[in-house]
Amino acid sequence: MIKKYFQFDELGTNYKREIIAGLTTFLSMAYILFVNPFTLSLGAVSDFPNELRIDQGAVFVATALAAAYGSILMGILAKYPIALAPGMGLNAFFAFTVVLHMQIPWQTALAGVFVSGILFTILTLTGVREKIIDAIPIELKYAVGAGIGLFITFIGFQNAKIIVDNPATLVGLGDFKDGNTLLAIFGLIVTIALMVRKVPGGVFYGMVVTAVVGMMFGLIEVPDKIIGAVPDISPTFGVAFEHLDEIFTLKMIGVVLTFFIVDFFDATGTLLAVANQAGLLKDNKLPRAGKALLVDATAVMVGAVLGTSTTTSYIESSAGVAAGGRSGFSAVVTGILFLLALFFSPLLSVITAPVTAPALIIVGVLMASSVGEIDWKKFEVAVPAFFTLITMPLSYSIATGIAVGFLFYPITMILKGRGREVHPILYILFFVFLAYFLFLRE
Repeated sequence: MIKKYFQFDELGTNYKREIIAGLTTFLSMAYILFVNPFTLSLGAVSDFPNELRIDQGAVFVATALAAAYGSILMGILAKYPIALAPGMGLNAFFAFTVVLHMQIPWQTALAGVFVSGILFTILTLTGVREKIIDAIPIELKYAVGAGIGLFITFIGFQNAKIIVDNPATLVGLGDFKDGNTLLAIFGLIVTIALMVRKVPGGVFYGMVVTAVVGMMFGLIEVPDKIIGAVPDISPTFGVAFEHLDEIFTLKMIGVVLTFFIVDFFDATGTLLAVANQAGLLKDNKLPRAGKALLVDATAVMVGAVLGTSTTTSYIESSAGVAAGGRSGFSAVVTGILFLLALFFSPLLSVITAPVTAPALIIVGVLMASSVGEIDWKKFEVAVPAFFTLITMPLSYSIATGIAVGFLFYPITMILKGRGREVHPILYILFFVFLAYFLFLRE
């Protein structure tokens, strides 16, 4: 019955292959269970008031449950070997841009994520989502992904204190004699070695090795236990509903728009890339695309209600596909493993900045690879693309990078005499982001 539902025979797969694929995908993305709570709680920012931080234990549970919901539903409803979890980049935007720099409470930020999910769902059901995606030039899509990669890497270098403040040059190299910095560098080298050797779950295993070495040298406190009770999710559960009335401001509209646009690119691009790798595209189109996009959209809302930033499809699913996964059954396996991971919360205590920094840096490297897809020979598209990806880390804001790129694209295209090629939606976004700079930013 299960084999027939997941079309094992048609796809040339079996239980063993799908279970191995599901496990491979889980190990490849399990780092998010620990990186997400650390990131959203601004764990690397020592001078941030504790009373303003989101609860790490609650976020750990929210991360696992959101990943389980999205992955299992994607497997059962859309029947794709694609797992979901709170996305890297969007969690950094949530924590460092919205909460830390814009000084918006995390409760209000969760409400913004929830509203972006509602918008996502409406546009998916009406078919408008695909039209907007088609309107945005491919160069800007690639630039947004690469820019987020640079931003995440910059955060990783900061957390490791490899890059520190410098009053003369803004930034400079840190103290390489510091034990925690050396631990982060060691972790980075180990993770790079695992990735180069194409070890499944290399980022996750890199964190494990770094944490163990940190405990051996007394840089990280040894936990009392490995398996424990599931943490209390009540500090974050349902909080988004209580703050919905706070999103109707120009500042929050900009935040919601950024959540929406970034996930727009991320989710759709991942779905197409993994489906293509698995040989599931037909005539260059994604079968059951509506169901897959709907799962992704509803996962955003569910994650926000639980207490985490935007949940999205994970490119790490490609590791499971490489291991032989072809059906939605592998995604279901991944989701079940996320549920089992709920009992490993005591390990949160060993996840410190030096442990998460290598993961952030390597994920940034993977995301920045899309920069190679940009046609740099066409100056009219190279300028907005470059401004998008470079402004994100320099301004410490994903939203600002997107805004700059979408402002310059119509301008350079008009100057080139190609203004008619710019979709009307891009001109609308031009004025939206112009308003962002004039009125939304402090």
